[in-house]
Amino acid sequence: MNKQQGTVKKWQDDKGFGFIETETGESVFFHVSEFRAQRRPDVGQAVVFSIGQDEQGRRQAKQVQELGFVQQKMAQKNQQIRQRNQKRNHQAEFEAGQKKRSFLGIAFYGVLALLAATDKLSWLVVGWYVALGVITYGMYAKDKAAAQSGDWRTPESTLHVLSALGGWVGALLAQTYLRHKSQKPEFRVTYYLTVIVNMAGLLFLLAGGGLETLTDLLSKLL
Repeated sequence: MNKQQGTVKKWQDDKGFGFIETETGESVFFHVSEFRAQRRPDVGQAVVFSIGQDEQGRRQAKQVQELGFVQQKMAQKNQQIRQRNQKRNHQAEFEAGQKKRSFLGIAFYGVLALLAATDKLSWLVVGWYVALGVITYGMYAKDKAAAQSGDWRTPESTLHVLSALGGWVGALLAQTYLRHKSQKPEFRVTYYLTVIVNMAGLLFLLAGGGLETLTDLLSKLL
């Protein structure tokens, strides 16, 4: 049924019925049994209703509700819809971010493998990055489990050292998929610094520097 708005223009409380004036000026009968509220109607009250018929086929207002109550319910429903849409948008953004970060990690390992295949980088270095990535991801997972259970936590400095030594891809994936250490600004800034340090070390290797020299440089920086 189509809903209409109107105003209670007449109400006889002793008889339990009254009349609603519609927006077009029509007067429509309604009975108290059709008033959907915990109290009796008031003259001048704005209402929402639908047009129906009684047992004798006469027109009357059905499912009469207070306009304010209906508006409140509609506002709550709209708010719930907005919240659901926001959650869906956030989830979509998060999943898109997951794909980008996963692609970044795979692409980085692919570049390392390509450099090793063209004899520009040792396969030992590739293995080092992969092993550190796995270890770092595992340390993040362990730290998150400790945080949830109240056990001894892994120092943030340890996570940063692992990242700087080559485990930054594992850290990136852990922050993305485990949602651990992904909201703390100070930690994120330091993490990006460890990525820069590691990239500088990798470029040093590619430029012809030795592993021993790189180790000494990292020990000074960290």
